[in-house]
Amino acid sequence: MATNEPEHENRDAEEAGANEDEDTGAQVAPIVRLEEVAVTTGEEDEDAVLDLKSKLYRFDKEANQWKERGGGTVKLLKHKDTGKIRLVMRQSKTLKICANHFVKQGMSVQEHVGNEKSCVWHARDFADGELKDELFCIRFASIENCKSFMQKFNEVSESEVEKEESKDASEAAGLLEKLTVEETKTEEKTVEKVKTEVEADEKKKSEAEKADEEKKTEESGPST
Repeated sequence: MATNEPEHENRDAEEAGANEDEDTGAQVAPIVRLEEVAVTTGEEDEDAVLDLKSKLYRFDKEANQWKERGGGTVKLLKHKDTGKIRLVMRQSKTLKICANHFVKQGMSVQEHVGNEKSCVWHARDFADGELKDELFCIRFASIENCKSFMQKFNEVSESEVEKEESKDASEAAGLLEKLTVEETKTEEKTVEKVKTEVEADEKKKSEAEKADEEKKTEESGPST
């Protein structure tokens, strides 16, 4: 018995091929249009004087152990106007801030005991939105990077001491200059006062002598 199934299959294949070749000319517009947004990091007015990949830890006093803050890039950034230098570290994937504090006089970084690739330091940190006393430990991939970080950090701290000493010297010089000016003004006032008093005495003396002469003249006048 003959069957028509093969004919139906051929006809369906031809119709499917015709539909695939057909171009409707329709264009699909995007549902949401995204605008370009300028992203700011807060580092636009600063220049990086150090930029190294590392992993940061903070010491948890309550748990009495080191806890990881994240891995990323640690930077020392110098402000273009003020010259102040701060340490900033962000996590590599989320860009969340791990550390954010100024490098000030008196701060120092030291090698972590037993690990030449790590070093530690204390800081008043603002990474969590409020100032906190933190003990940080940072670990680098190489001993060279760790030494570079320590050297630059300590150089900045020492330069801040020199700036503070220079500032103190300038302030002292300013006070001394002000004191000298005030002393000069006081001396001028004293000289002027003495001069005025001498002139007043001379005027009184002259008036007294004139009065005596007039009195003598009256007494020695002709009698009637």
